[in-house]
Amino acid sequence: MLDKLKKELRAQADPEKAKILQRFFKTGPGEYGQGDIFLGLVVPKIRALSKKYACLDTRDTEILLRSPIHEERLLALLIFVLKFEKGPARERAKIYRTYLKNTEYINSWDLVDLTADRIVGAFARDRDKTILYKLACSENMWERRIAIIATFHFIKNGSSAETLAIAGLLINDAHDLIHKASGWMLREVGKRVDIAAEEGFLKKYYKKMPRTMLRYAIERFPESKRKAYLNKKGRQ
Repeated sequence: MLDKLKKELRAQADPEKAKILQRFFKTGPGEYGQGDIFLGLVVPKIRALSKKYACLDTRDTEILLRSPIHEERLLALLIFVLKFEKGPARERAKIYRTYLKNTEYINSWDLVDLTADRIVGAFARDRDKTILYKLACSENMWERRIAIIATFHFIKNGSSAETLAIAGLLINDAHDLIHKASGWMLREVGKRVDIAAEEGFLKKYYKKMPRTMLRYAIERFPESKRKAYLNKKGRQ
Protein backbone atom coordinates (compact mmCIF):
# COMPACT_ATOMS: atom_id res chain seq x y z
CA MET A 1 0.00 0.00 0.00
CA LEU A 2 2.88 2.36 0.72
CA ASP A 3 4.20 2.04 -2.83
CA LYS A 4 0.72 2.67 -4.23
CA LEU A 5 0.38 5.77 -2.05
CA LYS A 6 3.73 7.16 -3.23
CA LYS A 7 2.86 6.57 -6.86
CA GLU A 8 -0.46 8.36 -6.47
CA LEU A 9 1.21 11.25 -4.69
CA ARG A 10 3.82 11.64 -7.39
CA ALA A 11 1.19 11.41 -10.12
CA GLN A 12 -0.25 14.68 -8.79
CA ALA A 13 3.11 16.47 -8.75
CA ASP A 14 3.25 19.98 -10.19
CA PRO A 15 6.84 21.04 -10.96
CA GLU A 16 5.99 24.72 -11.34
CA LYS A 17 4.11 24.77 -8.03
CA ALA A 18 7.04 22.92 -6.46
CA LYS A 19 9.39 25.77 -7.42
CA ILE A 20 7.05 28.27 -5.76
CA LEU A 21 6.80 26.17 -2.59
CA GLN A 22 10.56 25.74 -2.37
CA ARG A 23 10.94 29.52 -2.35
CA PHE A 24 8.02 30.02 0.04
CA PHE A 25 9.38 27.50 2.55
CA LYS A 26 12.89 28.96 2.42
CA THR A 27 14.79 25.95 1.11
CA GLY A 28 17.88 27.84 -0.04
CA PRO A 29 21.36 27.61 1.51
CA GLY A 30 21.36 28.80 5.11
CA GLU A 31 17.56 29.12 5.26
CA TYR A 32 15.38 27.24 7.74
CA GLY A 33 14.14 24.74 5.13
CA GLN A 34 17.48 24.21 3.43
CA GLY A 35 17.43 21.23 1.09
CA ASP A 36 13.77 20.35 1.49
CA ILE A 37 12.21 18.77 -1.61
CA PHE A 38 8.71 19.55 -2.87
CA LEU A 39 6.45 17.83 -5.38
CA GLY A 40 4.09 20.78 -5.66
CA LEU A 41 0.89 19.50 -4.02
CA VAL A 42 -1.45 21.80 -2.12
CA VAL A 43 -2.70 20.84 1.33
CA PRO A 44 -6.30 19.94 0.31
CA LYS A 45 -4.96 17.27 -2.06
CA ILE A 46 -2.73 15.87 0.67
CA ARG A 47 -5.65 15.83 3.10
CA ALA A 48 -7.71 13.88 0.57
CA LEU A 49 -4.94 11.31 0.24
CA SER A 50 -4.60 11.06 4.02
CA LYS A 51 -8.26 10.05 4.25
CA LYS A 52 -7.91 7.57 1.40
CA TYR A 53 -4.86 5.94 2.99
CA ALA A 54 -5.83 6.31 6.65
CA CYS A 55 -5.59 2.53 7.00
CA LEU A 56 -1.83 2.58 6.24
CA ASP A 57 -0.19 0.76 9.13
CA THR A 58 1.81 2.70 11.69
CA ARG A 59 5.15 1.21 10.63
CA ASP A 60 4.71 2.27 7.00
CA THR A 61 3.41 5.67 8.08
CA GLU A 62 6.59 6.18 10.09
CA ILE A 63 8.66 5.19 7.05
CA LEU A 64 6.76 7.78 5.02
CA LEU A 65 7.40 10.39 7.72
CA ARG A 66 11.15 9.90 7.26
CA SER A 67 10.97 10.81 3.58
CA PRO A 68 13.11 13.65 2.16
CA ILE A 69 10.00 14.84 0.32
CA HIS A 70 7.98 17.47 2.17
CA GLU A 71 4.54 16.35 0.98
CA GLU A 72 5.23 12.75 1.99
CA ARG A 73 6.14 13.86 5.50
CA LEU A 74 3.00 15.99 5.72
CA LEU A 75 0.87 13.13 4.40
CA ALA A 76 2.32 10.78 7.02
CA LEU A 77 1.58 13.26 9.79
CA LEU A 78 -2.00 13.81 8.63
CA ILE A 79 -2.52 10.05 8.55
CA PHE A 80 -1.18 9.89 12.11
CA VAL A 81 -3.67 12.59 13.13
CA LEU A 82 -6.58 10.60 11.70
CA LYS A 83 -5.36 7.40 13.35
CA PHE A 84 -4.84 9.19 16.66
CA GLU A 85 -8.29 10.78 16.71
CA LYS A 86 -10.12 7.56 15.84
CA GLY A 87 -7.92 4.98 17.52
CA PRO A 88 -8.07 3.29 20.94
CA ALA A 89 -5.92 4.47 23.84
CA ARG A 90 -3.07 2.07 23.07
CA GLU A 91 -2.79 3.24 19.47
CA ARG A 92 -2.94 6.91 20.50
CA ALA A 93 -0.06 6.36 22.91
CA LYS A 94 1.96 4.61 20.19
CA ILE A 95 1.37 7.43 17.71
CA TYR A 96 2.29 10.03 20.32
CA ARG A 97 5.57 8.24 21.05
CA THR A 98 6.28 7.82 17.34
CA TYR A 99 5.67 11.52 16.76
CA LEU A 100 8.13 12.57 19.45
CA LYS A 101 10.68 10.00 18.30
CA ASN A 102 10.67 11.56 14.84
CA THR A 103 10.77 15.29 15.51
CA GLU A 104 13.85 15.65 13.29
CA TYR A 105 11.51 14.98 10.35
CA ILE A 106 8.79 17.35 11.61
CA ASN A 107 10.98 20.17 10.44
CA SER A 108 8.81 22.88 8.93
CA TRP A 109 6.22 25.24 10.38
CA ASP A 110 3.33 23.71 8.41
CA LEU A 111 4.19 20.19 9.57
CA VAL A 112 4.17 21.38 13.18
CA ASP A 113 1.17 23.68 12.95
CA LEU A 114 -1.16 21.12 11.36
CA THR A 115 -0.39 18.35 13.83
CA ALA A 116 1.27 19.28 17.15
CA ASP A 117 -1.89 20.31 18.99
CA ARG A 118 -3.87 17.37 17.59
CA ILE A 119 -1.37 14.75 18.73
CA VAL A 120 1.03 16.10 21.37
CA GLY A 121 -1.43 18.57 22.89
CA ALA A 122 -4.35 16.15 22.79
CA PHE A 123 -2.32 13.38 24.42
CA ALA A 124 -0.90 15.65 27.13
CA ARG A 125 -4.17 17.36 27.99
CA ASP A 126 -5.06 15.09 30.93
CA ARG A 127 -1.53 13.91 31.65
CA ASP A 128 1.75 15.22 32.98
CA LYS A 129 2.91 18.10 30.79
CA THR A 130 6.62 17.98 31.59
CA ILE A 131 7.36 16.96 28.00
CA LEU A 132 6.13 20.34 26.75
CA TYR A 133 8.61 22.20 28.94
CA LYS A 134 11.39 19.86 27.85
CA LEU A 135 10.55 20.55 24.21
CA ALA A 136 10.38 24.30 24.90
CA CYS A 137 13.98 24.18 26.14
CA SER A 138 15.26 22.08 23.23
CA GLU A 139 18.07 23.23 20.97
CA ASN A 140 15.90 22.07 18.06
CA MET A 141 13.78 25.02 16.90
CA TRP A 142 11.02 22.76 15.61
CA GLU A 143 10.70 21.04 18.99
CA ARG A 144 10.32 24.46 20.58
CA ARG A 145 7.58 25.28 18.06
CA ILE A 146 5.91 21.94 18.78
CA ALA A 147 5.85 22.87 22.47
CA ILE A 148 3.98 26.16 22.01
CA ILE A 149 1.68 24.96 19.21
CA ALA A 150 0.74 21.85 21.22
CA THR A 151 -0.87 24.18 23.75
CA PHE A 152 -3.42 25.20 21.11
CA HIS A 153 -5.31 22.07 22.13
CA PHE A 154 -5.59 23.41 25.68
CA ILE A 155 -6.68 26.82 24.43
CA LYS A 156 -9.43 25.22 22.37
CA ASN A 157 -10.61 23.57 25.56
CA GLY A 158 -10.61 26.75 27.65
CA SER A 159 -7.22 26.64 29.35
CA SER A 160 -4.38 29.13 28.94
CA ALA A 161 -1.96 28.29 31.77
CA GLU A 162 0.44 26.13 29.72
CA THR A 163 0.45 28.55 26.80
CA LEU A 164 1.39 31.47 29.02
CA ALA A 165 4.06 29.49 30.83
CA ILE A 166 5.70 28.21 27.66
CA ALA A 167 5.45 31.57 25.91
CA GLY A 168 7.32 32.97 28.91
CA LEU A 169 10.08 30.41 28.41
CA LEU A 170 10.34 31.38 24.75
CA ILE A 171 10.35 35.13 25.31
CA ASN A 172 14.08 35.39 24.53
CA ASP A 173 14.12 32.86 21.70
CA ALA A 174 16.34 33.89 18.82
CA HIS A 175 14.20 32.64 15.94
CA ASP A 176 11.47 34.58 14.18
CA LEU A 177 9.41 31.41 13.62
CA ILE A 178 9.17 30.95 17.37
CA HIS A 179 8.21 34.60 17.85
CA LYS A 180 5.37 34.16 15.35
CA ALA A 181 4.12 30.93 16.93
CA SER A 182 4.20 32.35 20.46
CA GLY A 183 2.46 35.55 19.42
CA TRP A 184 -0.19 33.56 17.56
CA MET A 185 -0.92 31.40 20.60
CA LEU A 186 -1.09 34.46 22.86
CA ARG A 187 -3.59 36.01 20.45
CA GLU A 188 -5.66 32.81 20.60
CA VAL A 189 -5.65 32.97 24.40
CA GLY A 190 -7.22 36.42 24.21
CA LYS A 191 -9.64 35.37 21.49
CA ARG A 192 -10.81 32.02 22.86
CA VAL A 193 -10.11 31.94 26.59
CA ASP A 194 -9.50 35.15 28.49
CA ILE A 195 -8.39 38.53 27.16
CA ALA A 196 -7.41 39.52 30.71
CA ALA A 197 -4.98 36.58 30.83
CA GLU A 198 -3.36 37.67 27.59
CA GLU A 199 -3.09 41.28 28.74
CA GLY A 200 -1.65 40.14 32.06
CA PHE A 201 1.11 38.39 30.14
CA LEU A 202 1.68 41.43 27.96
CA LYS A 203 1.82 43.73 30.96
CA LYS A 204 4.64 41.60 32.33
CA TYR A 205 6.60 41.02 29.14
CA TYR A 206 5.65 43.46 26.39
CA LYS A 207 8.72 45.71 26.83
CA LYS A 208 11.12 42.84 26.19
CA MET A 209 9.06 40.71 23.81
CA PRO A 210 10.45 40.38 20.28
CA ARG A 211 8.52 42.81 18.12
CA THR A 212 7.16 40.06 15.86
CA MET A 213 5.78 38.17 18.85
CA LEU A 214 4.15 41.32 20.15
CA ARG A 215 2.65 42.19 16.75
CA TYR A 216 1.09 38.76 16.42
CA ALA A 217 -0.21 38.82 19.99
CA ILE A 218 -1.98 42.18 19.68
CA GLU A 219 -3.25 41.78 16.12
CA ARG A 220 -6.90 41.79 17.21
CA PHE A 221 -6.59 44.72 19.61
CA PRO A 222 -8.12 48.10 18.79
CA GLU A 223 -5.71 50.25 16.79
CA SER A 224 -5.08 52.70 19.63
CA LYS A 225 -4.12 49.89 21.98
CA ARG A 226 -1.91 48.23 19.39
CA LYS A 227 -0.05 51.49 18.84
CA ALA A 228 0.37 51.98 22.55
CA TYR A 229 2.00 48.57 22.95
CA LEU A 230 4.17 48.99 19.88
CA ASN A 231 5.36 52.36 21.12
CA LYS A 232 6.30 50.80 24.47
CA LYS A 233 3.46 52.64 26.18
CA GLY A 234 1.19 49.77 27.07
CA ARG A 235 -0.72 49.87 30.30
CA GLN A 236 1.36 49.50 33.42
